Amino acid sequence: MWRSLIPIAVFAVLVWFFNRGLGMDPRIIPSPLIGKPAPEFSLPVLGDRSRQVAMADYRGQVVMVNVWGSWCSGCRAEHQTLLAIAATGEVPIIGLNWKDEDRDAEKWLHDLGNPYQVNLVDVEGRTAINFGVYGAPETFLIDKQGNIIHKFTGPIYWQAWTEELLPLVRQAKEAT
Repeated sequence: MWRSLIPIAVFAVLVWFFNRGLGMDPRIIPSPLIGKPAPEFSLPVLGDRSRQVAMADYRGQVVMVNVWGSWCSGCRAEHQTLLAIAATGEVPIIGLNWKDEDRDAEKWLHDLGNPYQVNLVDVEGRTAINFGVYGAPETFLIDKQGNIIHKFTGPIYWQAWTEELLPLVRQAKEAT
């Protein structure tokens, strides 16, 4: 009798997990790096490959690292919001141009505007892998000590900026 209940119990557990998964926000992909130091890198700058920028160059500042590519439709969807965020001066935005051709990325920025304080080239994708990037766009908030405090997956729209990201930026700026 008890043996016949095992398949029913297994089925009930599977239904519970399935139902729980349907109720989750697909944008939220947990990152094991939250609260840990951002991966160190030294990457060439888009448009001037002889210049290198490192994560260490931003210690003491709260920064936003945005992973993007000219091939990415979600990146195009968030681009106007990034321009508006940059115009506020609240936080410098570092672009991490991921697996892209320089000429395509430069044309994109020329045509659509450049919200980035600096744009770094990650052709091979190693830095993105170190950040745990699943796909573009993904955005990371990094505090003054160089720790990742938040990961935002998908395009950023103004509501997400004002309600979710901006409060975290301001909180991190106030922290000592």
